[in-house]
Amino acid sequence: MTNWIEACAVGDIAEEDVMRFDHGGRTFAVYRSPDDKYYATDGLCTHEKIHLADGLVMDNIIECPKHNGRFDYRTGEAKGAPVCINLRTYGVKIEGGKVFIAAD
Repeated sequence: MTNWIEACAVGDIAEEDVMRFDHGGRTFAVYRSPDDKYYATDGLCTHEKIHLADGLVMDNIIECPKHNGRFDYRTGEAKGAPVCINLRTYGVKIEGGKVFIAAD
């Protein structure tokens, strides 16, 4: 059974942006893509545990603010040095104008 957690309202994240969401001692990053879809990943960079929500979103890439490592937030794939470990991704659903994350 999936544990869906309400992260935010759909209007809380601008198009092509990211926001931080903390729950149960964990940090997540929630993204809104240029084509108006929502995604979620772990909120900390796999390189130095920096908050990705402080980074820059371009197209479908989140760039870590500390060392400019890049990830495809749709898949979690590490895309640029110094990061080499992928991000964990989470399912997302929209219901009643709210964004929910499958944070099992």
